[in-house]
Amino acid sequence: MSTNRPIPADSRQTPAGTALSGFIRALVERNASEHTIKAYRTDLTEFVTFVGPEEFQAIDHLLIRAFLAQLYERGLSKASVARALSSVRSFFKWMGREHMIDSNPALLVSAPKLPKKLPRIPTMEEMNSVLDAEMPQEAAFAERDRLILELLYGCGIRNSELTGINLNDVQQGQGAILVRGKGKKERLVPFGESAQIALRDYLPHRANTLHNNKRVGETALLINLRGTRLTTRSVGRIVKSIAVAGGLPREVHPHTLRHAFGTHMLEEGADLRSIQELLGHARLSTTQRYTQLTTKQVLDVYDKTHPRAK
Repeated sequence: MSTNRPIPADSRQTPAGTALSGFIRALVERNASEHTIKAYRTDLTEFVTFVGPEEFQAIDHLLIRAFLAQLYERGLSKASVARALSSVRSFFKWMGREHMIDSNPALLVSAPKLPKKLPRIPTMEEMNSVLDAEMPQEAAFAERDRLILELLYGCGIRNSELTGINLNDVQQGQGAILVRGKGKKERLVPFGESAQIALRDYLPHRANTLHNNKRVGETALLINLRGTRLTTRSVGRIVKSIAVAGGLPREVHPHTLRHAFGTHMLEEGADLRSIQELLGHARLSTTQRYTQLTTKQVLDVYDKTHPRAK
């Protein structure tokens, strides 16, 4: 969905609808990602439609709770409702900075309690098993698909960062790739010998594909069989298909490999600051989630092996 998609006309005429248009413009000016803008637009368009022509002073915490209750009635999950509330809070926070309101009523609404689920991370042995094996028949473009896995797991980059890489972003001499992360922040990410080999194997096939499709000027590193830039959705399908063929759970997706990158580096002794830098996390607290993952794994080993734990 394009970030330029307009707010419905009937909602745009209301006070909240007018404010929402300004909020979306502010997100665009701040270089928020298209995914972020789409999520805010989806949640807040529903909220604006729900509150209708109410003036800001009439939108209190009770009305916001009623909006959330309506989402529950429609069968939305706790995670979806929590995200909607977060969007509403951010919307009112922005309106406060713009002096459109005096207080943020959304802060008086409690977020749903979500179960703390740690993602299932493939072990190093499982990842090596998939990466060291021949690409399965499911791989439509085997050389490219191997490079996708090597870069996602070997560099810990996001799916959107992967598909955004251009050929001239790859600095083979330095063994690094220029990656554009959230907020268009750039960082250099190193890649190892396995990714280097996969890259060398892929580039001639990329050139042939572009030549056959008469798209020699394509800048994207990763292309589809038509010679155009690969999309994040396609990467998701490719990763899941190869992972399942290699014996990994069906829940595996590109972000799973990013989690595996951070977790395995921590297990092997890398410090959190270095992992933070490599992953492009703005806050160390985000990186510290990997500490929770490894702690859980240690506890699992203890419960299974220590004689006094049984």
